[in-house]
Amino acid sequence: MSEVESSGWQRDLALIADAARQAGNVALEYFRRSPEVWWKNEGRSPVSAADFAANEALESMLRSARPDYGWLSEETEDGDDRLSRETLFVVDPIDGTRAFLAGLDTWCVSVAVVHRGRPVAGVLNAPALEEAYSAVEGGQALKNEAPVTVSQRQPGEVCRLAAAEDVVASFAPDFRRQVERAKHIPSLAYRLAMVADGRLEGTFVKPNSHDWDLAAADLILECAGGHLVDLVGNRLVYNKPDVSHRSLCGASASSLPEILLQLTSRRAS
Repeated sequence: MSEVESSGWQRDLALIADAARQAGNVALEYFRRSPEVWWKNEGRSPVSAADFAANEALESMLRSARPDYGWLSEETEDGDDRLSRETLFVVDPIDGTRAFLAGLDTWCVSVAVVHRGRPVAGVLNAPALEEAYSAVEGGQALKNEAPVTVSQRQPGEVCRLAAAEDVVASFAPDFRRQVERAKHIPSLAYRLAMVADGRLEGTFVKPNSHDWDLAAADLILECAGGHLVDLVGNRLVYNKPDVSHRSLCGASASSLPEILLQLTSRRAS
């Protein structure tokens, strides 16, 4: 990465951090106030007036500031234009809409800049928790401007894991005894942030997550010393025609091999 690129991504980080703050403030105006709700994906996924309002704030600010960048958002109809763009914004206006609608604090605004298939700047703003995570390619992961790093757990120690009960139950007995299952957090991006700041050793990501759920958190986790990979161990590539992903694992570097082994053994059984 050249110095010119690095300074450019730093400017983009400042831009998306400001945009995420503003979108978070917009969302807070609807929080715990029973916003209007619709259902998408054949009635499986809620979307609220808050999602649309936060999306509008992000799109207005970011697209006017970087008109040459592409755009991919959960709440904007997708098109082919982004595929011709080397750089684009990848946005989830409210990651954790179910938590938001339930009045829980664990939701966030997720904004990333993706360049040539990988995130180079990312922000997660969780305004109800007064937490903001950020990272830029080649830099440190920050939480409220202070550096964070992943857990340094070693094999044999307690492994705090966000995964469904049936997933953990399928692990080998010796490893299963080490696992401390985390309470379910509806926001996938925030779960990955919890791995980045060391509160969790890892999280299993079930199939059908999307670029907008992952891109910002992926970079934050990587800059904190962790990895988000598929079950073969490959890093993700973003801005493909299909923006959905198969089963994934996000974990600290020290715990990833052990967790991946359990997940792949489970899949093979």
